[in-house]
Amino acid sequence: MADVRDMFMVHTMMHREFKLLPQLVRDVAEGDTRRAAVVARHAGLLCLVLRLHHEGEDVILWPLLLDRGGAEALAVVPTMEEQHHGIEAALELVTMLLPGWTSTTRNGEALAGAFEVLYDRLLEHLATEETKILPLAGKLGEHGLSKSPRKDLPLVLGMTMYEGDPEVVREVLSHAPLMARLIMPLVAPRLYAAHARRLHGTVTPARVGPR
Repeated sequence: MADVRDMFMVHTMMHREFKLLPQLVRDVAEGDTRRAAVVARHAGLLCLVLRLHHEGEDVILWPLLLDRGGAEALAVVPTMEEQHHGIEAALELVTMLLPGWTSTTRNGEALAGAFEVLYDRLLEHLATEETKILPLAGKLGEHGLSKSPRKDLPLVLGMTMYEGDPEVVREVLSHAPLMARLIMPLVAPRLYAAHARRLHGTVTPARVGPR
C-alpha cells in the first residue's frame, strides 16, 4: 500500500481554507478594495493549488488506476472525472467573478455564493476520493510542486502544516534539499501565521480536524 497520508494532509488544508473563503468575501466592506485584494490573492492561490491537484489526478492518477486498478478502479474513475467537471465549472465561475469584485467590491454575495458551490462540490469529491481512490494509489505531490510558483511554496507548505501530522511533514520534507529541510519547519508556519492574521484576524483559524 502506498503511503497517502500526505494526501489526507493536503485535503484537510483545502477543506479548511475553502470553507472559510465565503465569509472572508462577505466580511469585506463595500469599497475596501485594499482588503479585497488580500482576500483575492489568497483565493487565487487556493484555486491554483486545487487546479494543480486535480490536473495531477487527471494526468497521472486516473490513467494509472485504469491501467492497473482492475474492476474497482474502472467503476470509480468515471465518477471522479464527472466530479472534476463540476468543480472546474465552479472554478470557472469564481474566476469570472473574482477580478470585478477585487477592483470594485461589487457582487460580493454572488462571489461568496460561487465559493460555497465550489466548496460543496470539493467536499463531495474529497470524501469520495478518500474512501474510494486513496486506498488504491498515491503519488501526486510532485506534479503540484513542480508546477506551483516557487515563491508560493513556503506559504502553501505552512497552510498544509497547520493541521498536518508532524511525522508526515517530516516525510514530505525528507525529499527536499538540505537547506529547505532545515529552514521550512521554522519559516513555513510563521508565513502562514502572518497570512492567517491578515485574512482571519487570528493566527489560529477554525480547524476542520484530521481527515
